[in-house]
Amino acid sequence: MNKIGVLGGGPWGLALARAARRAGADVTLCTRRHQPDELGGMTVTAELAELAKASLLIIAVPSDRVRSIARELGDHIDGGHLLVHGIRGLSGDDLSPISHILRDETPARRLGALGGPVQADELNQGRPSAMVVASEFPDVTAAVHASMSSKWLQVHMTSDLCGLEWASALVGCLSIGVGFAQARADVSPGLMAALISRAVDEAAGIAMAAGANERTCYGLGGYGDLLASMALPDRPDVVLGRELATGASLQQARERARLRIEAIELVPRVVRFARSRGVACEIFAALDGIVRGESEPEAIVAALFAA
Repeated sequence: MNKIGVLGGGPWGLALARAARRAGADVTLCTRRHQPDELGGMTVTAELAELAKASLLIIAVPSDRVRSIARELGDHIDGGHLLVHGIRGLSGDDLSPISHILRDETPARRLGALGGPVQADELNQGRPSAMVVASEFPDVTAAVHASMSSKWLQVHMTSDLCGLEWASALVGCLSIGVGFAQARADVSPGLMAALISRAVDEAAGIAMAAGANERTCYGLGGYGDLLASMALPDRPDVVLGRELATGASLQQARERARLRIEAIELVPRVVRFARSRGVACEIFAALDGIVRGESEPEAIVAALFAA
């Protein structure tokens, strides 16, 4: 039986732990939120030393907490551990991928990331879905595939770690635009198709400037993830965009989305990054206007679909 540790007891961490357990893995969940009797079939602990008994560890915590948590985890693991994160974000003004933080703060060197269109509700309910795991180390992708794959979950593998981390983060931003456009009566299916197509092109250009392979953005970890957002009305990023389109303030939209949305702080930093490298970012700039509440909805729609 594959042994896997999941760090993070939020909705995403719980979903990943349940999916691994459903796939037959021996799962240890490290969280301070839940009591063991709430989560049958897995070991629940608040101790990182207990978590570190598993050789494959998945981190599922908010991006603003990952550095301090990784630093603490680093005292309990070594270079033999495989360390994978499921965080849809980039850190700091320099947009560091989360894997860079894990490399800086822990002795682990075989690192990876999860991405793709899979959602927590799908994993919790055991509905068929698909996930991508990326790592430059084949043993990392193989370990995740072995521990998570089941008849309910397809796990696809890629070596483009940089590409998947950037694609996941950028799709989180673009999903706000999907929700915004879906709430607008003046956005037809044709215009929505234009938004999706142009958005993926723009995201690919930005990710390439960061060293990613553009094919990753056009694959399941980018394009596929964004397409899925169109059919996920409860996805927090989509909820935020929809609420902003109907006149809610950013604070109100945050509250109605319920979960933390990494993209809110990320959008303006992506715009600055793209402009500093001379990369087109019209859609991301329009999203920045949406999040800041600095533009009228009509002006934002025009920017989203400008030639």
